Amino acid sequence: MLIQNYNVIGVMSGTSLDGVDIAYISFKKNESWEYKILFAKTYRYDDFWREKLEFSQDLKNNELNILNNEYTEFLASRIKEFIQENSIKQIDLIGSHGHTIFHKPSLGYTFQIGNIQELANYIGRTVICDFRIDDVILGGQGAPLVPIGDLLLFKKHDVCLNLGGFANISIKSKNEIIAYDICAVNTVFNFLSNKLKLEFDNEGLNARKGKLIKDFYDKLEDLKYYKLFPPKSLGIEWVKLKVFPLLEHFSTYPIFDLLHTYLIHISKEIAKNLNQSNSVLITGGGAYNSFLIEQIRKHTKAELILPERLLIEYKEALIFGFLGVLRYRNEINCLKSVTGSKKDHSSGKIFYP
Repeated sequence: MLIQNYNVIGVMSGTSLDGVDIAYISFKKNESWEYKILFAKTYRYDDFWREKLEFSQDLKNNELNILNNEYTEFLASRIKEFIQENSIKQIDLIGSHGHTIFHKPSLGYTFQIGNIQELANYIGRTVICDFRIDDVILGGQGAPLVPIGDLLLFKKHDVCLNLGGFANISIKSKNEIIAYDICAVNTVFNFLSNKLKLEFDNEGLNARKGKLIKDFYDKLEDLKYYKLFPPKSLGIEWVKLKVFPLLEHFSTYPIFDLLHTYLIHISKEIAKNLNQSNSVLITGGGAYNSFLIEQIRKHTKAELILPERLLIEYKEALIFGFLGVLRYRNEINCLKSVTGSKKDHSSGKIFYP
C-alpha cells in the first residue's frame, strides 16, 4: 500500500539565471493532495556560473559533458547546504528540474544538465529528475510540466499564470487542463537590465520611465509564435533567434524605451490569454513587476491574485517536488492535453544513491 505523506525537496533552476530555488515541502494525500512549504531559499548564481550557463549552448559535446558533471556537483553542494542550514532529517526524495541547455522538441530533443546518477550519489538521497525527455520521445513538447501541479494542488483557481523566464499558463476546465508558454518575460527584461548594470528591473521602474517605440512594438506583435495553437512551448533558443535580433536592430534607442515597449507588448499578449478567466493565480519573479501587473490588469477583466511570497517565489520548486512524488508512486505527472504527446504518462528518471 502506498504511503500518503511525503517530505520532499523540490529544486528548480530557470532560464532567467537568477539562481537555484530549493524548497522543503510536506505533501499529504487525503481525498485530494495538500502541501505545505516548510523551508525555502534561492541560492544565487555568481558571475562565474551565470556566464557559464548563459553561453553553454555554444559548447561542444565533450565540453557539455564536463559542464554537466561540474553543474551536478555544484547543485548537490547547494542542496546539501540547504539540508544542513535547516537541520532537515526526513527526506523521502528530491525532485529536481536541472538546468535547461537545449529545448527543441520539434527536432526531437531536450537537454537539462544536473540530471545524472551522480546527483543522488553526492547527496546520498533518492533523486527523481529529467522529467522532460520521456515526453519528447512520446512526441510531446516536454513542456510545460507544471500543469499537473496546477490541476491537483490549486483547484480553486481556474487559471495559473507563472511569470518567470517565460510566461506559462495553465487553463482548467472541469478535470481537464491545457497549458502552454505565452511569451518570454524575464529572459528579455534581465538581458536589457544587464545593460544598465542591473540584475533585473525592480518593480518595472525602468520600463515605466520609457516610451513606446512603435516600429519595435509592431515587429514584436508580428512574431509567428503567438499565432500558433497549443500545445506549444518556448526555449531560450527562440529568444536568441527571434527577440534578441530585434533588440539589436533597435539598439540605438534608450534601454528604458526598449524595456517599456517590450513590457507593453507582453502585457497585452498575456491579457489576451486571460479573457475567458475568472480567478488567475500569478506566481514567479514577474509577479513583483508592478508595472507589468498594472498593464495586464488594464487589458483583462479577470481577477489577478498575488499569493504570499513563498508561493510566488517557490511554486515551481514546489511542483517539481510534487512531480517527483507522482513519479515515485508511478502516477501520471505529464499530460498529453498539455504537451501533445501520444499519452498521459509518468515521467522522470529515478536515481538511488
